[in-house]
Amino acid sequence: MTELRLPLVLATGNPDKARELCELLTDALDRPIAAWAVTAGADSVGFLVARPDDLPAAIAALPELATAPDVEETGSTLEENARIKARGVGDALGILAVADDTGLEVDALGGAPGVRAARYAGENVTYAENVEKLLAELRGVDTDARTARFATVVVAREPSGAEVVVRGEVEGRIALAPRGRSGFGYDPVFEPTEAGGRTFAEMDAGEKHAISHRGRALRALVARWQPEVGA
Repeated sequence: MTELRLPLVLATGNPDKARELCELLTDALDRPIAAWAVTAGADSVGFLVARPDDLPAAIAALPELATAPDVEETGSTLEENARIKARGVGDALGILAVADDTGLEVDALGGAPGVRAARYAGENVTYAENVEKLLAELRGVDTDARTARFATVVVAREPSGAEVVVRGEVEGRIALAPRGRSGFGYDPVFEPTEAGGRTFAEMDAGEKHAISHRGRALRALVARWQPEVGA
């Protein structure tokens, strides 16, 4: 096995997710990395990641994009959506692309919001609006019945089409009300089973990364990277 090769592009326009992915890659690769926002006009395309000394050359090697690639998340599964993003951004830029899609499955809601976690309260909504809808849907549900899990699927795709696909999960439950100021998304209301009753938002970044769905997926990606991928 070899290490995940840099430079690569994180196929996300979400700066919160990109920051967390960069932190996780830094830990998993055990080396410093730097990131640069890739845009097409006013549209965010992703984040180029490289070693700090290599970043200027990696930026210069990127093609100029007249328009952002089509990465509309039309898939019915996390893997399908992650692949749409990795293929669209990676093919447009001609380099290795890493994309993730994350879902929140709440047992009392039949697995909802699931793959639509980021759009649970509608398109272009805030984190707080998604959390508010989730808590409203769970109003009256006992603590013991608020079990849930986060799942992340990561697809790393070369322009050749070679892929590595990994998945990370964490079990927990949905809190009665938001707590904590760290993280993003549903972090203020998700209590991982391994966190002693704290939400992700009450943990520091290192504590969260050690047990999170995204942390487990990124470590699995680095561990499974094979020499023939991108050779």
